[in-house]
Amino acid sequence: MTTCRAVMPGPRPHQRYDGMKTLIRNATVVLPEGCCRTSVLIDGARIGDIDPAVQLAVDESVDASGLYLLPGVIDDQVHFRQPGLTHKEDLRHASRACAKGGVTTFFEMPNTRPSTISCQLLADKLALASSLSLVNYGFYIGATPENLPELQQAERTPGIKVFIGSSTGELLVDDQEALERIFGQTTLPICAHCEDESTFQRNLARWGGTGRVADHSRVRDEAAAVIATQRAVELALRHRHRFHVLHMSTGAEIELVRHHHQLITAEVCPHHLFFNVDHYPRLGSRIQVNPSVKTAQDNRQLWQALLQGQIQVIATDHAPHTLEEKQRPYPQSPSGLPAVENALALLLNQVNLGRCALEQVVHWMCEAPARVWDVLNKGAIMRGYDADLVLVDLHKQAEIRDEHQETKCRWSPWHGTTLTGWPVRTWVLGQEVFREGRFDESHTGREVQFDHALGGYWQRRLS
Repeated sequence: MTTCRAVMPGPRPHQRYDGMKTLIRNATVVLPEGCCRTSVLIDGARIGDIDPAVQLAVDESVDASGLYLLPGVIDDQVHFRQPGLTHKEDLRHASRACAKGGVTTFFEMPNTRPSTISCQLLADKLALASSLSLVNYGFYIGATPENLPELQQAERTPGIKVFIGSSTGELLVDDQEALERIFGQTTLPICAHCEDESTFQRNLARWGGTGRVADHSRVRDEAAAVIATQRAVELALRHRHRFHVLHMSTGAEIELVRHHHQLITAEVCPHHLFFNVDHYPRLGSRIQVNPSVKTAQDNRQLWQALLQGQIQVIATDHAPHTLEEKQRPYPQSPSGLPAVENALALLLNQVNLGRCALEQVVHWMCEAPARVWDVLNKGAIMRGYDADLVLVDLHKQAEIRDEHQETKCRWSPWHGTTLTGWPVRTWVLGQEVFREGRFDESHTGREVQFDHALGGYWQRRLS
């Protein structure tokens, strides 16, 4: 492996990359049809060839013997806090965390300040990211009870985000008539945070004053999640509207989506796979999230549903707060945790433990999000696709440490955990942005392109 200087060598800002060729040699490449040991040619911003001719003139040759080449991760649920809450996170720090973690594309949620609830505010966010983000980007438009015309006109977005519970102010949509209009009179794919507001408020009155963070899982209990998910699924089925269930947290929700994959998809987050109520004594508010962590049985059921294809996507719901904020007494402590730079490594560690296959991880974190959100030319290593790539060392061991995190909040709920299997190099649109702890910030990612006429999850197959 080439030793990297403090500042990575490479092209400077505004330099054209059209003719630059990089050959990644002798990697085990995760292709749509399976793993094979071969070489991949990066030609400009695209994948130029797979298993190219041996005698090939290139600008750079990377010996990847013993390493695995994956498509870049697409994280379809993050909160990067800019604008308005940049003391917690910002696009520069968050996109560095993405590059370090093998995430080459993110889709960010609308609950910033101001909330992204109009086409103009969506365009403003896209313009902001164009100069700040190291990786590719997209932004959801948020639904309110009153912004139906904006939702109908919106373009340049993966879809519409609805907060059915678990929000305040303009982004909370709990009124049935408003939900009927959103599902019945828009065409973009919809995703939702599903926790029933009335159940939450009733539980909060009973458990919110105890001061015990473990009671968060009583306040935001299984019933709150199931009631709201069932409500959203019924809306989607009745209106024949594509719908994605965000951060599924309970085994009971799985039955609601099991038989509707042409129209309804679902995702799970690492914290709902790995943490449960038994971890509150050790981790406290570090694992206070919405929806809350549930039981060890829910962990097992979510894993089973993921392995059986009933849940299609793994996303992080990266939602950082400062440690000072998290250490406030419950319920003043805010919900959310950082995860974007460690999620892929957490899953690679599971590959090493034999719980899942590397091809499954690529499907959950790369291929499936591209299909769900109609992303063009990403999510797989194929000729002509964007050269968003991550090289991983399945044998590398490293410990997650708060002080080593790139996220601006500088902590992780997995602090002190040693994982085997880590990203070591990341390319975005053919440009190497991360290598063994160093970043090339002369490059910025690009706005993701969507084609929502492609249809649902099962209609978009890789061949």
